[in-house]
Amino acid sequence: MKKIIISETQLKQLKKKIKVNESNEQGSYMAKQQLYVIATLAMKMWESMEEGEQLEDWMESKIAQTEQSVIAVVKSYMYDEFVDNSENQGGMNKLNFDELVIGK
Repeated sequence: MKKIIISETQLKQLKKKIKVNESNEQGSYMAKQQLYVIATLAMKMWESMEEGEQLEDWMESKIAQTEQSVIAVVKSYMYDEFVDNSENQGGMNKLNFDELVIGK
């Protein structure tokens, strides 16, 4: 398995984005910051993995658990947005079902 390497430039950019989010401190700035870090690191790992590369069992288990957790949060977030929007914009007629399909 390859190591995930983040350059100093990428780390500085990440820190800069995190500091911008911290200075706003409105709403769920910590969650937004954490999602950015998760997405960045996941993409780095995805890019560094070779086709057919085998991870250790515990790694695969953590990735599967994390996927299910993220899916649950995104579905709930999307549903809450849908409910908020549907009250003002005509309910089910405005729903794009393709956007609600998440996961397998």
